[in-house]
Amino acid sequence: MNICSKVQRKGSTQNPLTLFSIPNPKSQIQPHHKISKIETMAANQGSYPNPIHPTRTRIGWIGTGVMGAAMAGRILSAGYSLTIYARTPSKAFSLLSSGASLASSPASVASLSDVIFSMVGHPHDVRSVLLDPVSGAISSLSPGSVLIDCTSSHPALAREVADAAREKNCFAIDAPVSGGDVGARDGTLAILAGGEEEVIQWLSPLFDLLGKATWMGPPGSGQSSKIANQIAVAGSVVGTTEGILFARKMGLDVSAFLKAIGSGAAGSKVMEIFGERIFKRDFAPGGFVEYMVKDLGMALETRDRDSESAVVLPGAAQFRQMFTGMVANGDGKMGMQGLITVHERINGVE
Repeated sequence: MNICSKVQRKGSTQNPLTLFSIPNPKSQIQPHHKISKIETMAANQGSYPNPIHPTRTRIGWIGTGVMGAAMAGRILSAGYSLTIYARTPSKAFSLLSSGASLASSPASVASLSDVIFSMVGHPHDVRSVLLDPVSGAISSLSPGSVLIDCTSSHPALAREVADAAREKNCFAIDAPVSGGDVGARDGTLAILAGGEEEVIQWLSPLFDLLGKATWMGPPGSGQSSKIANQIAVAGSVVGTTEGILFARKMGLDVSAFLKAIGSGAAGSKVMEIFGERIFKRDFAPGGFVEYMVKDLGMALETRDRDSESAVVLPGAAQFRQMFTGMVANGDGKMGMQGLITVHERINGVE
């Protein structure tokens, strides 16, 4: 069944997909099957959405933390007009200094934008900034607008947001990212996108500024992919920090050790990003460790929310306990590489 007929059965008076035009074929979007072609309806050629371009596409951004500010900065640097909402306005200073405009609420951002990104901390933050009936972004979406939530959140909430957007004749894409602060600054993030495939392809001019997007499936699939990603990342961080502690206890030169194994089977993106930071005791966050605890918690919650999707995850449970040790020690705002401090406390290492 094609996507258009599916949207129409939801009761939409006008199928938003008929408004979308063909994206740049050089896009980095990586679908896992062939993209269908959607042509712009002649009757709507003068209305949004037209092909995305800095001169006509208004971008909104909700959330300017470590990741959000870096990602929004890349959009702004590409010449797009940017309206932002920041719960803590001081965190948006660099964006405002570069020409972004500040809105008073997520709803205000949506009313002034064609494509709206959100990058906040927790699922309850997503619910607040997107679904609040008064101040939430969806309350002020114009028909044909597209909402992109980059927060690591729950798949069920992503589906709820997508349904609410569809009621407004709009689309919501769940597009959590992986790659940390380095990937956000360099535009090399892995973007795990769930939602209507044609819409995700249409968004490629924006996604290409941030990294490489892959269509993972219908709404919620991006979030499910991110949770699986976090299980893999957490395991790598646990193994890397534990290996470093062992090397240190054995009297090895830790820096030389990291260089020696980096080109072997133990080498990984985690080691590339965090290895030297651990050695230098640089625990500045690319993402707060408390968010990793949240993400692993969502993986373990599947047994409570949906028995058919329940998965036995002993590794994830153990990893979560390790990272929770950081939070319990007051280190929830550190980066994940700070896990070395938990190993040190367990082993009595100063």
